[in-house]
Amino acid sequence: MNYLNERETAIQAVTAAMKICQEVRSGYSDADAQTKDDHSPVTVADYASQAEIIAALQNDFPSDPVVGEEDAGELRGEENRSLLLRIAAILKRDGDEVCELIDSGSHTGGAEGRFWTLDPIDGTKGFIRGEQYAVALALIEQGEVVLGVLGCPNLPRGDDSGNGAIFVAERGAGAKEINPESGAEACIRVQDYRDFSAANFCESVETGHSSHGHSEKIAEKLGITTPPFRIDSQCKYAAVARGQASVYLRLPTRADYVEKIWDHAAGAIVVEEAGGKVCDIFGNALDFSCGRLLEKNKGVVVTNEYLHADTVSAVKETLNPESSS
Repeated sequence: MNYLNERETAIQAVTAAMKICQEVRSGYSDADAQTKDDHSPVTVADYASQAEIIAALQNDFPSDPVVGEEDAGELRGEENRSLLLRIAAILKRDGDEVCELIDSGSHTGGAEGRFWTLDPIDGTKGFIRGEQYAVALALIEQGEVVLGVLGCPNLPRGDDSGNGAIFVAERGAGAKEINPESGAEACIRVQDYRDFSAANFCESVETGHSSHGHSEKIAEKLGITTPPFRIDSQCKYAAVARGQASVYLRLPTRADYVEKIWDHAAGAIVVEEAGGKVCDIFGNALDFSCGRLLEKNKGVVVTNEYLHADTVSAVKETLNPESSS
């Protein structure tokens, strides 16, 4: 199936959201953020990005539901009225409309039909620090990711023309990096390393997102001596997809944690269409058919095809030695 129209809408929506995020970040203050129940931060840029993208999707594909990370529950409270007014001003919409757009990301997902999944800012802590973050949008049909767009506002472009890149992949059509200023597109591929002598890890900055201690043990098992490349967000998927990093590991930091689909859908298809392999720590493909969570998976392993089997074996041995027997 051809997804030309979906691809165009997704790229335009992500580009618009990137600009909003950059504008917010340029004048950012502590008043632009609040803390969610899970103790993670959310900013006016997260909310505005989600509303902007959902508005674009509703305009072009009004029948498509959205699985989004954010909801407007706390924004509706009087104590957060100033935050809502700030978002409304950014989007040039009234507060009620903003809340309705944000809450339109409440779809449950699942194995049937077609829906989009959206992380309006993946790596909010990186955004707050002025470092790496991503706007991640993916289209899922019958439980399979068929289109993904990653907007990385602070990531240096592969053509060395400055910062800010968009990565797009359509199932069966390869992966490309787009210069958002010129619109130029370039095909990207993962590294073709067949051993670990020159390989390097890519992992989260935040130790709460991935176990750095386990990563060090896995690197030792594989003979990787290059220091890890640590960046926030699904920019890590982009780094592997364009050959900037060899292996991305997201290793569980607690037994009860379940990954969210919006944290991986766009990045996973970009890597796969760039020739890479994506699975969980047991070697199972990521299953996006279970709803809003990757309930059948634990952690994430991303490599090229040649390093894949050895990396998964090392992960199994390190995290659960009996599982490798």
